[in-house]
Amino acid sequence: MSELLRENERIDDLQWGGLKIIQSPDSFRFGLDAVLLADFAVVRPGSRVCDLGTGTGILPLLLWGREKEITCDGVEIQKDAADRAQRTMRLNGLSHRIAIHNRDLKEIRAFLPHAGYDLVICNPPYSPRDSALMSPNPALSAARTEGKCTLLDVIRAAAYLVKGRGRFVFMLPASRFLEACDELRSCRMEPKRLRLVHGAAVRPARLALIDASRDVRPGLSILPPLIVKTSEGNDTEEIKQIYNHSRACRPAP
Repeated sequence: MSELLRENERIDDLQWGGLKIIQSPDSFRFGLDAVLLADFAVVRPGSRVCDLGTGTGILPLLLWGREKEITCDGVEIQKDAADRAQRTMRLNGLSHRIAIHNRDLKEIRAFLPHAGYDLVICNPPYSPRDSALMSPNPALSAARTEGKCTLLDVIRAAAYLVKGRGRFVFMLPASRFLEACDELRSCRMEPKRLRLVHGAAVRPARLALIDASRDVRPGLSILPPLIVKTSEGNDTEEIKQIYNHSRACRPAP
């Protein structure tokens, strides 16, 4: 394993099915949002999946952990993150199932097939570039703000990749849900499932989990809210189930 590590990197055990991930304390590491997004996505045997902005490859790992018969392409513009993702797949013996492309998703037509995917998934940068505090760390800034791509860039790439009636699953701050609907419809996509994530039952929704499809009729199913913490500050029972029922894993500290 050590031969796959670079300076200032570590191997984190996901404590689920023997899966491991290579991460660096100085770069963006996966958190609860990736776990919730993977749990929200519908993945079926034999699905072809694409993860836009895969980072170090956590979403393909979590989806493969649920359904072993998928294949996945991960797209990541940052060279260091893409390299970690590629080494993570070698570490887990999954290079034949999960391919990582160090490319710009805005150029998706040049290297991935049109309408070639049953599921496209993305945990995009949350904040518009002109409305967020930019991190002095370039890797964190690219992961959190729209410096490398916009929400519309992501949706255009997903609309190109996904099959008719296929799924595009992503998450955003709840405050951007209506903006997401406008951008989806500009690309012939419709939101079909919505689940709002609340830090606690008494707090406003923080995140929106969105499942959209291309070339389908309008009709949105709003699922029960997902509450993260109890009034005592502990994980809710549903969050514990998401972590512990062989569907996802607790992010490493």
